[in-house]
Amino acid sequence: MTVILNTWIFEDDVKKGTSQVDLVERVKKLGADGIEVRREYFTDLDKELAEVGTKAKEAGMVVNYSVPDVVFEESGEINTKLSQYFAEGKTMGISKIKFNTGYFKNFKGDLKEEFSKFPLEEIEMNVENDQTPVSGTVKAINEFLSAIHAVGFTGIGYVYDLGNWAFTHGDAIASADALANYTNYIHLKNTIDNQGELSTSDDLDTGVYDWRDILTHLPKDVQFALEYPMSSDELIQQQIQLLKKEIGG
Repeated sequence: MTVILNTWIFEDDVKKGTSQVDLVERVKKLGADGIEVRREYFTDLDKELAEVGTKAKEAGMVVNYSVPDVVFEESGEINTKLSQYFAEGKTMGISKIKFNTGYFKNFKGDLKEEFSKFPLEEIEMNVENDQTPVSGTVKAINEFLSAIHAVGFTGIGYVYDLGNWAFTHGDAIASADALANYTNYIHLKNTIDNQGELSTSDDLDTGVYDWRDILTHLPKDVQFALEYPMSSDELIQQQIQLLKKEIGG
């Protein structure tokens, strides 16, 4: 199995000035197979993109790219920044790039023509269920992916984010069943519900979800990412081992 660490894990260190460039080697030492960098965490984009790519190549690490932006603007137009995001990804030598679907329901153009512009043979594109009613529903994700697959882009897929279903009040198991065939990547985090106040747990085994059961509804031959802030490298290693023990690898 391939275990990825999303850099949200290191939120406290990033806030104190730690660069994602410096996190590549740390992720490797912690026992993960790759790093998922977050675009919003870069402070000097041009410099750091190239350095992440170099460091990751030296370490033999997978790099994935999390971009907090939509594929479709509210007007229904394709986001004009997508080509830039793919170019940034190529600089880092990424495996996967992740967006939010956005307003596909308003799209009036030619999907095949528009998506032929992107380097999808080199970089796998996925959309995630976020914490919004626009992009965080099975309906929104399914409608886009079924349409894009129908015109031949079957490599474009879905990132199943477990913790986010709590924030959109979705059914995590029904969502897994509905979107399993599109799932290329799984983001794992658990959610604590304190009398309606939701927060992200720092431990997969603490929260409202039985993540082991949910994984039985999803494919096994995909990359898995841990994506929740953790307070120490010891805890991160423990959570990696917890996941690997369950999945195998």
